[in-house]
Amino acid sequence: MQLTVRTAVPADAAVVADLVHRAYRGESSRVGWTTEADLLDGQRIDVDGVLAKIAGDGEVLVGMADAGRIVGCCEIERRPSGVAYFGMFAVEPGLQAAGIGRLLLETAEARAAGWPVTAIEMTVIAQRTELIDWYVRRGYAPTGETRPFPYGDDAFGVPRRDDLVFVVLAKASP
Repeated sequence: MQLTVRTAVPADAAVVADLVHRAYRGESSRVGWTTEADLLDGQRIDVDGVLAKIAGDGEVLVGMADAGRIVGCCEIERRPSGVAYFGMFAVEPGLQAAGIGRLLLETAEARAAGWPVTAIEMTVIAQRTELIDWYVRRGYAPTGETRPFPYGDDAFGVPRRDDLVFVVLAKASP
């Protein structure tokens, strides 16, 4: 499969929101290995949330397959702290483990390398050990910091358990 990466535009927002949901929530997410279906129900992001990220201080990147179909996405955001934030990372469930995620992550890191940032950080639900291990293999390391899961804010999903917490991972910016 030929894959190209481009910056998302507002017209992509509905497709990106749907892709993120399919990659992480519900039965469709179980086709891939990045599902959060056992941890959370509900939405992961809505169209307005994607539009806000597209208009924000950074970039939403989309991976396009041969036929022009969006099969992956991520965001890389500049933060006032001098650290870039990587998030909203999703790959079509049936195409996970095909190198799409790696290409998107590398592209996001290359974009951040042109900014005045010292590191790239992300947050991952602590129970997602297989995903944390994937990031560690790509040079990210746990910082020792955790951040609380926003219980009660359905914009982040509806938790299926009461022990969710985010682990902060970081990598020095190239």
